[in-house]
Amino acid sequence: MSNETPDPSQNGQTPDGTRKPDLPPGLADDGDDAEAEASDDASPGTKKPDLPPGLGEENGASDEPGTTKPVGPPGAKKPAGPPSPGSDDGDDGPTLPPGYGGDGAGEALSREDFQSDQEVRWCPGCGDYAILSTVQRLLPDLGVDKENVVFVSGIGCAGRFPYYMDTYGIHGIHGRAPAIATGLKTSNPELDVWVVTGDGDALSIGGNHLIHVLRRNLDTQILLFNNEIYGLTKGQYSPTSDEGTVSKSTPHGSVDRPFNPVSVALGADASFVARTMDRDPQHMKSMMRAAHAHDGTGFLEIYQNCNIFNDGAFFEFTERETKDQRALFLEHGEPMTFADGTKGIRLDTLQPEVIDLEGGDWSVDDCLVHDETSQELATILGRMSWQDAEDEAIPRLDELQLPRPFGVIHRTERPTYAEQVHQQIADVTTQKGDGDLDALLRSGETWTIE
Repeated sequence: MSNETPDPSQNGQTPDGTRKPDLPPGLADDGDDAEAEASDDASPGTKKPDLPPGLGEENGASDEPGTTKPVGPPGAKKPAGPPSPGSDDGDDGPTLPPGYGGDGAGEALSREDFQSDQEVRWCPGCGDYAILSTVQRLLPDLGVDKENVVFVSGIGCAGRFPYYMDTYGIHGIHGRAPAIATGLKTSNPELDVWVVTGDGDALSIGGNHLIHVLRRNLDTQILLFNNEIYGLTKGQYSPTSDEGTVSKSTPHGSVDRPFNPVSVALGADASFVARTMDRDPQHMKSMMRAAHAHDGTGFLEIYQNCNIFNDGAFFEFTERETKDQRALFLEHGEPMTFADGTKGIRLDTLQPEVIDLEGGDWSVDDCLVHDETSQELATILGRMSWQDAEDEAIPRLDELQLPRPFGVIHRTERPTYAEQVHQQIADVTTQKGDGDLDALLRSGETWTIE
């Protein structure tokens, strides 16, 4: 196993999957509540909670620079909330929960600012730990106000993600996270909305919602944890499980042809499609950053190892011993090479093939150059090496095995869904004036029931 295997004891967990819970505010180890509240030097493991703006001496919102809010579409504005306590004019903005200081809290955020007090309850060794850690390390660098960050999930192991983030979050029903995210982002464009889902949640019951959020180009990030199995319900085959997979629901092997998540996203006309892996945190972080920077739906498939029910499903791509030979890392405008530059990819008509760059017959100049703006090239790359059986449309050529692409496979720019909705509202309002709900309800044909 690779040395890059994530530490199963992250976020304060001990190797047996438990950790000492944080004590509530004011309950120090010595039990002296009054002294704990009055002291500025609380004992380890305790922390005096930050008060909402207007209820503390130094915990109010700050105007110091260092963070920026995402730009909303034309005509959008941040909704007014209830007045802050102590406000005379009622125009101080919404009252924020403890730990939120408004406008970036006036100080640089850290990973710890995004760690909740909840016990992380994934199986020890699960790839989800690496993904959670990477997200928590990334968020402080994005320059987004903490109170504007929202995580939305469906059902499955990935569905627990919002509980472990000290941000706003919604744990929705099975497969409906894209629909919830659409409502949130459209009504509140200033929010930074993340969708966390699994291969079963997104591609089975949620398949319809996924393709529509992709084609609409909602400005959100979708992190699809793909482990090719149903983990939370204890090991049934999923829409991405290989043919022949023996599981609790397919004891004689699955006869279903699996979904290729990248091809599904490209087929739905997604504007950003990328692939990464849980065992390469640096690459995963760079792909999350790229998805977040994209104006539109950033779809990121993450190969995530389920070490309990489907251990090693992606080891040929993720492990040190085979990774160089089996994984092709894409860079826009760069030639496609792998295996420490000893091999490359060229196109023979529309067929990708591996070429040897050491034998003298081929050079880097013969390699295909990646263009992430090309839909046609993305289609080829999305299918390359996905199924390496002899009867596949893109089989292995000669004796050299095609690698699987990782990185940004496709990216294009087009208006986002919320931008178009709010622009349409602004245009109609300009043309027809402000609406009158009471007049609308009383217009047309009405009936009186006696």
